[in-house]
Amino acid sequence: MQQEFDILIIGSGAAGLSLALRLADSAKVAVLSKGSLTSGSTWLAQGGIAAVLDESDLIQDHVSDTLTAGAHLSHSDAVEFTVKNGRKSIEWLVDQGVPFTRDGSRYHLTKEGGHSHRRIIHAADATGRAVQETLIKRASEHSSIHLFEYCTAVDLITRRKLRYANNRCLGAYVLDSSTGHVNVFKAKFVVLATGGASKAYLYTSNSDGASGDGIAMAWRSGCRVANMEFNQFHPTCLYHPQAKSFLITEAVRGEGGKLLLPDGTPFMHRFDKREELAPRDIVARAIDHEMKRLGADCLYLDISNKPKSFILEHFPTIYDRCLKLGIDITVDPIPVVPAAHYTCGGVITDQQGRSDLEALYAIGETSFTGLHGANRLASNSLLECLVFAESAADNILAKLNEEADQVNIPDWDESQVTDSDEDVIISHNWDELRRFMWDYVGIVRTNKRLRRAKHRVDLLQHEITEYYSNYKISKDLLELRNLASVSELIIRSAALRKESRGLHYTLDYPNQGAEARDTILTPINYEWPQ
Repeated sequence: MQQEFDILIIGSGAAGLSLALRLADSAKVAVLSKGSLTSGSTWLAQGGIAAVLDESDLIQDHVSDTLTAGAHLSHSDAVEFTVKNGRKSIEWLVDQGVPFTRDGSRYHLTKEGGHSHRRIIHAADATGRAVQETLIKRASEHSSIHLFEYCTAVDLITRRKLRYANNRCLGAYVLDSSTGHVNVFKAKFVVLATGGASKAYLYTSNSDGASGDGIAMAWRSGCRVANMEFNQFHPTCLYHPQAKSFLITEAVRGEGGKLLLPDGTPFMHRFDKREELAPRDIVARAIDHEMKRLGADCLYLDISNKPKSFILEHFPTIYDRCLKLGIDITVDPIPVVPAAHYTCGGVITDQQGRSDLEALYAIGETSFTGLHGANRLASNSLLECLVFAESAADNILAKLNEEADQVNIPDWDESQVTDSDEDVIISHNWDELRRFMWDYVGIVRTNKRLRRAKHRVDLLQHEITEYYSNYKISKDLLELRNLASVSELIIRSAALRKESRGLHYTLDYPNQGAEARDTILTPINYEWPQ
């Protein structure tokens, strides 16, 4: 089956849905979601959105905080563009109906690590859910937005892949999980809003969908990627056998929560003068160091110094979740461990979200805009989604009346493949990938570990390619294929960086280099560093 739209948006989180709403009055828009519309990482975001909203705060302070957290690798033009458009993006969300938490007549603003002011606007401790619910409601009400759940993009369709000149993105092949068939979605413009690749690691705070799909598809279509070595590990993910991927928001530390060793001793003062409010890379490395030094399974985050009424008002989601597991955070410290959280690199784009491939855009965590540098400042992620969704929408709308490409796109050919009787291989390979990425390409790296990881991922990709060529595809196989591809990009990027900066820390080059340079990979003619 073939369907045609003005714009195809792959991804249904804050970036994808806010873009769809900005386009829908003028265009026919399709939005793809791999699972339900509530299954992405936006839904799980707790802390909030950073923006200069208070009269005592300054644009330049938010810019400075972002540059500092990014270990001075952030692009100043991207930072200034994002921060200056922050207030407008928040006002747009308010107009959509997002119920941000108020403090009397004003919105309540909290403070998180790396910020010099209270500038995090939030909806209690479930900001992502509040944003996502509102955007889903608005998108569902719009007649020009067509929402497709349980649909996974297989690959982008380009003129070059169809052996035509003048390369351009034409759409995507899409697997419908309800039927098992692959359909053609043709569009004038395609937007990747698929999130990051934290699922490449054994422990992650993100949803099951964070498998780097957009980055891998763009790479296979000839787009450059940048700074894939900078994987942010959130310092505080709940440690409990029944608590899969549950994040403890940074706002807990922002409101006075203390990190403690198993014996109750605070330790962050030994690592940074900002203590619990140091940027995430510093806090994550400190926790990792202490866990390894002590042989501890976890450390602890204690907010019990605050009144119970304060905790219930500001952290109701965390309180309820922990209580169900037998942890009363009003009196008990919370067991925590670092977990893969955010992909700071991605598909290279300009300030309008345009990639190297004509008619292909990337926004949100999928993209590399230059905003985050070597470490993302807390709560700048949703901000980036909103700001660049608006700029991409403006650029697409300006070109909407261009004539559509009339290339004939062939249907997906399933005639040469069979049903697999070895699906267990997918789960085994997936487990192997996530374990060696955690062990060899995690919070602390070495050249030897990276070489081991490169050897393992090469073998894995060979097996996956053979499997992909002979059997009918599935969502699990597509995610494994994309994760292996993105993991290779992470490993290669890490091997190229001969310094420690931000989220990339290597024992072989423990000091920060004098020159701040991006790591840029091009799909052709790159080699393993000597």
